[in-house]
Amino acid sequence: MSDTQPVIEIRNLHKSYGTLDVLKGVDITAQRGDVVSLIGSSGSGKSTLLRCANLLEDSQQGEIVFKGEPVVWRGAGMSRRPGDTKQVLRIRTNLSMVFQQFNLWAHMTILQNVMEAPLTVLGRDRAEVEEAARGYLDKVGIGDKCDVFPAQLSGGQQQRAAIARALCMEPEALLFDEPTSALDPELEQEVVKVIKDLAAEGRTMIIVTHDMKLAHDVSDHVVFLHQGLVEEEGAPETLFGAPKSERLRGFLSATHAA
Repeated sequence: MSDTQPVIEIRNLHKSYGTLDVLKGVDITAQRGDVVSLIGSSGSGKSTLLRCANLLEDSQQGEIVFKGEPVVWRGAGMSRRPGDTKQVLRIRTNLSMVFQQFNLWAHMTILQNVMEAPLTVLGRDRAEVEEAARGYLDKVGIGDKCDVFPAQLSGGQQQRAAIARALCMEPEALLFDEPTSALDPELEQEVVKVIKDLAAEGRTMIIVTHDMKLAHDVSDHVVFLHQGLVEEEGAPETLFGAPKSERLRGFLSATHAA
């Protein structure tokens, strides 16, 4: 499943908002074909870690390495910024993000939403992009919704459109930020099925999720974050079946009780 060079590697990552330290030295690795799930309480740094990985947020310390290529930085500490705009674009287009709140363009049809980034960012041929977009919308089960607008879809359908949009960039990895948390339980299952299908295909994914069953079922590796640090990590069977950390045991108990 994995080859020797990780798709993404994060080493000793630190992120602060003013005096609030959100990430305090986190290491995460995703090999090709790996599904890595990040779990933990609200405020543990999960979503921030994902946004830092995709360079949507600036981190203050540590390394982000994409397919063996370290991010180039300028400045230090709170002044640190990515130093190569072409590199940022390349990394962002190869790490497609699926957000909690869908982020679809309201004035565009679903097909136009899926086609927009490959056309404008990658400059790909329109006919090829349209064929690919229709294929991905079929793949996520809403191929019949190409010509409708986001407001005409359910939340689950909108999230599936967002996944098709991410796939249409032909990324090296998919980053999911709480992809089901804005959905009702029955709609949640539509999205879970798509994510499971993508995992079964061997796609590289990092998933921030509150859904422990999803994390258990699709992950090769699960990371439990607590207050900005990796408290425990390992295979899902070990992490969920025999947690070593008292904090993780408490978190899983609270999750099951909810």
